[in-house]
Amino acid sequence: MHCKRIVPLAAGVLVALSGAAQAATTSTTFGVSASVAANCIVAATPIAFGNYDGTAEVDVSQNLSVRCTKNLPYTIRLNGGAANSFAPRKLTNGGSDTLEYNLYTDSNRGTVWGNGTSGSTVAGTGNGMGNSSAVAHTIYARLFNSATNQLAPVGAYADTVTVEVTY
Repeated sequence: MHCKRIVPLAAGVLVALSGAAQAATTSTTFGVSASVAANCIVAATPIAFGNYDGTAEVDVSQNLSVRCTKNLPYTIRLNGGAANSFAPRKLTNGGSDTLEYNLYTDSNRGTVWGNGTSGSTVAGTGNGMGNSSAVAHTIYARLFNSATNQLAPVGAYADTVTVEVTY
């Protein structure tokens, strides 16, 4: 009788040992990568001259912000607005009446900010601070007190300027 008890016990030990002998571990590796893309985001706030009464020029300024990939160089160009002119730009009332204005790179309003043509200067150069940090660039604007503006009829005048960031 003792034989019958040893055989099942021995068989159980052999099964347990054979399972441990068959278990193995293997491993491998895989790479993880990413690349940072060159990217810029530009945001601009409307420039409002307010009410013009024909007695004096009106100066205002407004910031536009550029958020670019860190250390990415960029340049900002402004187009000539709907009239496609820098000398001067023109606000219109939807018809043929206009108000003359311009946009500048400096607070003295001596350098017209444009696209580098027709006497305008490309400005707003900089390096990105990282897309979580915007760089502010001030646009200095002047509504002239010219004869054209003094003869403009009552109404609302507007223009649309396109900002182009090259990076």
